[in-house]
Amino acid sequence: ENTNIINIKERTSVIIRNKNEERYIGYAIQSVIDNFKSPEIIIVDNKSTDNSLDIISSFNFENIKVLSLDQYTPGKSINFGVKNCSFENILVLSAHSEIQKLNYEKINMALGKYAAVFCKQVPIFHGKKITPRYIWSHFSNISKKNMFSKIENRYFMHNAFCFYRKSMLEEYSFNEKLYGKEDRYWASDIVKSGKSYYYDHTSYCHHHYTERGATWKGIG
Repeated sequence: ENTNIINIKERTSVIIRNKNEERYIGYAIQSVIDNFKSPEIIIVDNKSTDNSLDIISSFNFENIKVLSLDQYTPGKSINFGVKNCSFENILVLSAHSEIQKLNYEKINMALGKYAAVFCKQVPIFHGKKITPRYIWSHFSNISKKNMFSKIENRYFMHNAFCFYRKSMLEEYSFNEKLYGKEDRYWASDIVKSGKSYYYDHTSYCHHHYTERGATWKGIG
């Protein structure tokens, strides 16, 4: 594939990690199909035992791959997905995130300049939009470079709705030994390397509540 940045609406690979995500993964996949033209969807499945794989197979969509991964960690699953992506533009999307709006032009421009672009998340608790406190307070209406979290006392980035270039993730892969917050550590490494990442508030998704959702468990 040509490594030049091509409009994300036209040629994007979307990585969705799945572990018994039957409640919302259909919403996530449909939102990808609705917002991109002929996207490639890569499902990285971690031994799901619910109906999520049946839901995935119900989509009459030709460019969707289901990959199985043992000994799961967040970083390992993303790195595995990246190796199987065909396009230079990559979106890492949570299985319980539903895309609501994409500012294609702004993300395209930012991807040409920054190592990653993560977008706004609106927390949805059983259908209700809740007050964005704690971890959700990071997703403000102000776009910024290299967001620093006073709550966590470190650089903040979030992989539930984040765009990358494949060439960037091939050069800077995720730490496969971490069992959480792989995005924060990646962001710190990127800044240390002299690069920057970007938060775009004009593109956003609904991040649905799940009992196992790491973001909903507070700060770690």
